[in-house]
Amino acid sequence: MLPSIFGESLFDDWMGFPFRDFDSDVDRKLYGKHAAHVMKTDLKEHDEGYELKIDLPGFKKDQIDLQLQNGYLTITASKGIEEEGKDKKGRIVHQERYSGSMTRSFYIGENVKEDEVKARFEDGVLTLDFPKEQPVSLPERRTIQIEG
Repeated sequence: MLPSIFGESLFDDWMGFPFRDFDSDVDRKLYGKHAAHVMKTDLKEHDEGYELKIDLPGFKKDQIDLQLQNGYLTITASKGIEEEGKDKKGRIVHQERYSGSMTRSFYIGENVKEDEVKARFEDGVLTLDFPKEQPVSLPERRTIQIEG
């Protein structure tokens, strides 16, 4: 069973406006017109599992939260900017950085446990490794003899 990663829309650039993406929740104030292009994700299949890479430029490790619930792996990245009119070196004249958050969820299987998901964050890229979901084996069918 492949994880559900179809958050991309083939029609994003069609007629110059993006279609609604139901798999991600991105604060438009944080990234403006580029909000549809954040949390770009690559999925690679290996013999033993999957490798998921998510671009999160500008975030720190402590600004990223990972949750696994009911087979869904949810990645949330959020950051805040202090709203003061001055920084340490003077008055801010123009600021294009904002605070906000983004969330994206992937179905990885109900039998995958938290300790089986390995995460690392390096150079703005979150890499997650997790095993393939093993199918639940059904009990072997046995014939019962009828006496008499």
